[in-house]
Amino acid sequence: MSYQVLARQWRPHHFNDMIGQEHVLRMLINALDHQRLHHAYLFSGTRGVGKTTIARIFAKCVNCETGITATPCGTCSTCQAIDNGHFLDLIEVDAASRTKVEDTRELLENVHYPPTQGRYKMYLIDEVHMLSGHSFNALLKTLEEPPVHVKFLLATTDPKRLPITILSRCLQFKLKQVPVEKITEHLAHICKTEAHEAEPAALQLLAEAAEGSVRDALSLLDQAIAYCPTHISTSEIRHMLGSIEQDVIFRLLNALAAQNGNLLWDEINQLAEYAPDFHQVLNELISVLHQVSVTQIASNATHESIKQLATTLSAQEVQLYYQIGLIGQRDLPLAPTPRLGFEMVMLRMLAFSPITDTLDRPSSTNISTPSTSKPTHKTIIPETATSQSASHITTHQTSVKPAAQTKEPMLDDKNWANVLPQLNLTGMAYALASNCTLNHIEEHHITLALSINHQPMLSKKLSDRIEESLSHYFQKPMKLTITIITTDIQPPAKQQQIASAARRAEAVETIQNDAQLKELINLFNAKLDVNSIHPVDNPKFGS
Repeated sequence: MSYQVLARQWRPHHFNDMIGQEHVLRMLINALDHQRLHHAYLFSGTRGVGKTTIARIFAKCVNCETGITATPCGTCSTCQAIDNGHFLDLIEVDAASRTKVEDTRELLENVHYPPTQGRYKMYLIDEVHMLSGHSFNALLKTLEEPPVHVKFLLATTDPKRLPITILSRCLQFKLKQVPVEKITEHLAHICKTEAHEAEPAALQLLAEAAEGSVRDALSLLDQAIAYCPTHISTSEIRHMLGSIEQDVIFRLLNALAAQNGNLLWDEINQLAEYAPDFHQVLNELISVLHQVSVTQIASNATHESIKQLATTLSAQEVQLYYQIGLIGQRDLPLAPTPRLGFEMVMLRMLAFSPITDTLDRPSSTNISTPSTSKPTHKTIIPETATSQSASHITTHQTSVKPAAQTKEPMLDDKNWANVLPQLNLTGMAYALASNCTLNHIEEHHITLALSINHQPMLSKKLSDRIEESLSHYFQKPMKLTITIITTDIQPPAKQQQIASAARRAEAVETIQNDAQLKELINLFNAKLDVNSIHPVDNPKFGS
């Protein structure tokens, strides 16, 4: 006996066997129970969600020899004939292959003849949107006023391509994509019945890859059984689907959180050795970022790596990485190779940091680790350096000459904002330092104060980076302590915001009082959009 694929073997024969679509089944069952049958039904939805299956079950319901019922017997000759595709009064038409108006007219010639075997003559037209305009016109009158013994069942994956005149003559049922959880349960039930061992995580991967289509999920399960005939394991399914372990995604995001370019590049190279589907990798990275963002709000994550990323990354960073990932996903097909496109997406995430707009982020073109990279804002000259080399360095670093020559830089709470840009900090370390104020300073110990509102930003890794930068700046070992306080403070970040707001208010007032602008507003009956006014630090106006 020839093998029958799972998608056909496990096709539902009763409404109770359907996976999902409860909203559609409820309406059909109530209509059957109360004998309120319409003459035309339109089932729409993506592939593999049960459009044709529901239409065939409905045909059994209205033609079952036991009577019109929502629970056909399945044993009578009519039910058996419909299940086997031999029922003469169920005419199935593939509109994709019969698009011409002549085919439609030929089909409708027999509409007025009564049914041969059943109670109703059923016309099941699949992919009805493929019919031509003339075919729709030929169908229009019959669809509106068919004989009492005729029912039309239309199925389509693209209802927007149907004329509004057709839509208005049908009861419309929109089938939804089936949730991953229900598909996973269905696959587990099939594996248990078919005596195939399968890991739950592997079945979930298949359900996710099916994208809401039960038929696609069963086809993938067939493929998985052929790939793993004895035991369906998660690692093998990942290999079959071209997906990767989620740990790889966590390592990529941890490298981004640490602003460690070398580590990020190593992870990308190791990932490329497995020749993955980079589009799928980017999808999984975006999915993890979504989970991290939700965890920062709801704190309901069960995965430890998700919890760790939720505390390491700021909400701004997560949102920025998510947006860059979405744009990169759109642009990935335009890249010379998928790997090159993925690399540029990751480097773009590394290059940008969600620091408040009013802060001036130190510029850096080096993607290596800050702790191992050379400072770009100050140069420390060893005491053994020759006068010639020192002269050469100071010639090219004139903008930071005072910081390089001062052996004991002065630091207090008043100039912490001025010292901060010279610490060569980037990313989250810079954001953390800019939200602190100087609390106390000793010979080898500095204490910073951080508001309790910004406590989630604090981590040992970031604190160590700030401590290292302070040691470079003072040219001696420094110990850093960051204390959490509940009182209001004005760190450099807040000072910058206040200053920016003041500059903006001054710019708005200046523009509103401009005589020429007032004259233009009166002349054109215009309105000034104050939200579009964004002053620059050094505005230059023409005289």
